[in-house]
Amino acid sequence: MMQWYFINSGPCSPSFNMALDEALLNWHSENLIPPVIRFYEWNPATLSIGYFQQANKEIDLEEVKKQGLGFVRRPTGGRAVLHDKELTYSIIVEETYPNMPPTVTEAYRVLSEGLLFGFRNLGLNAYFSVPDTKEKQEDLKKPKSAVCFDAPSWYELVVEGKKVAGSAQTRQKGVILQHGAILLDLDIEQLLSVFKFSSESMKEKMREKLPEKAVAMNRLVQQPFTIPQCVEAFKLGFEKALQIELVPYELTEEQLAQVKKLEMEKYANDEWNFRK
Repeated sequence: MMQWYFINSGPCSPSFNMALDEALLNWHSENLIPPVIRFYEWNPATLSIGYFQQANKEIDLEEVKKQGLGFVRRPTGGRAVLHDKELTYSIIVEETYPNMPPTVTEAYRVLSEGLLFGFRNLGLNAYFSVPDTKEKQEDLKKPKSAVCFDAPSWYELVVEGKKVAGSAQTRQKGVILQHGAILLDLDIEQLLSVFKFSSESMKEKMREKLPEKAVAMNRLVQQPFTIPQCVEAFKLGFEKALQIELVPYELTEEQLAQVKKLEMEKYANDEWNFRK
């Protein structure tokens, strides 16, 4: 059984979270560390946007500032996510890992199976979303809004027909970085407040549509889930899905210094965050 590193970072700043994900990718590409599963949270609550998104066009940056939210551009694609009451995961593994499919979609399915088992460990009947019509498949190529939880993509996790986790992936230096949000709770009004809409009617349409498209885990149960409970369930889920043993790991002083350097140079820098 392969051993991977396991890191539970707890709540961190948005710039540190993204810098650490990228640093882990770099170290893995240099064979300095094995593959990694990491869990983390956000302090403060943060709006993250995808690598290709246009910040000024799609996001109400004044509202983000007014609410004291963090803001960061991810190295991965996908749409904007409001990270608040959630557990975030990241997976760092080389593209040539044994039995890793070469295509992005199929690799996504393999890596996301850990989430599937994690939800089931918590007693939720989760399953993968697979668009069943050509029209739905075409919709995925042309997302209708900047909001991540607007609709599930290929192989994202769904419970009772609604999206419960949103993920994104990038491939650099022969390494896959996949990370995503596992929703414990969702404040739809706060989520809508940080996006720009072409009209009030469009915003109202999204307000009506989101509860039909996405659901937070705690809306599905009487006893709310806790972060430690979720960490344990998804850790076991990834071990089972990937047939690995997760070994706890803590960064060295030198590694921490490298992360902080990358954080200051890139993810805490307006040049990166507002580059589009």
